[in-house]
Amino acid sequence: MSNILEIKNLDLFFKAEEKEFQALYDIDLAFEKGKIHAIVGESGCGKTMTAMSIMRLLPKTACIKNGKILYGDKNLLEYKEKQMRELRGNKIALIPQDPMTSLNPLYTIEDQLIESVRAHAKVSRQQALRKIKNVLNLVSIPDIDKKIKSYPHEFSGGMRQRIIIAMALACNADIIIADEPTTALDVTIQKQIMDLLLEIKNELGTTIILISHDLALVSNYADTVTVMYSGKIVEKAESAEFFRNPKHPYSIALLNSLPTAKPSLKLKTITGAPPAISEQICGCKFHPRCDFFEEGLCDKEVPNLEEKSVKHFSACFKF
Repeated sequence: MSNILEIKNLDLFFKAEEKEFQALYDIDLAFEKGKIHAIVGESGCGKTMTAMSIMRLLPKTACIKNGKILYGDKNLLEYKEKQMRELRGNKIALIPQDPMTSLNPLYTIEDQLIESVRAHAKVSRQQALRKIKNVLNLVSIPDIDKKIKSYPHEFSGGMRQRIIIAMALACNADIIIADEPTTALDVTIQKQIMDLLLEIKNELGTTIILISHDLALVSNYADTVTVMYSGKIVEKAESAEFFRNPKHPYSIALLNSLPTAKPSLKLKTITGAPPAISEQICGCKFHPRCDFFEEGLCDKEVPNLEEKSVKHFSACFKF
């Protein structure tokens, strides 16, 4: 299978108080068509900034100084804003953490979905209506004729999330970026949403980029896993290989902190906290929290992301 999207050597900076701080370092990723690709890590590690770079929805203080984002043979960083508006929602769609931020509380679901379809395709209102009913049926919205006349606040969080997914499908998106799509949903609804994304991937061949901090959820659905820490990729591998044989101390610490079915086992925590974007750390950025820290090496030199075994990359001197 070919890659539908590639990020090459991406560097992202933020400006604040006449100073410049680097937020993403040399991000290099390839997303294969028809797969679920998970990007994981603690809050502030760069997951969402990577996704927003793809969508070109960065704050005004942000600046991409190096790299390419290739969709097919086109570099999205060279697109004008008008071209990006045509691409967003049409070919690359975003499912935000809070679906209410993408749904206007003043308009019905019908009006919003029709507007979304007609913004990207030259169709009549009736044609757009038929299309949205089809995709709402696909995401299992019951009693569609009645529900589309409702307003966003009349739906549960899980239903609103389904509507956002339907919006992406109505515009035939090739790629769906799901940014913490199950945040604030109960466990049962989380499974329903993830099962729906899996079904979309399997039946429509849609590529899904899953931004998450929930490794237990990722283990059940992702085809590949990328681990980020402090703006850098520290490990990436096929999902089964990653969970069987992690090759970075941060990944190991994250997996060891997961709850188990044995209540007698005490949860292991990761000491300290991720560094602030303004904090300067020599050597490996994870070394102040690392159980495998080696003085004179880890605090002096920056490890490169290298292939440690087949399709398994890690940025660590110890593996």
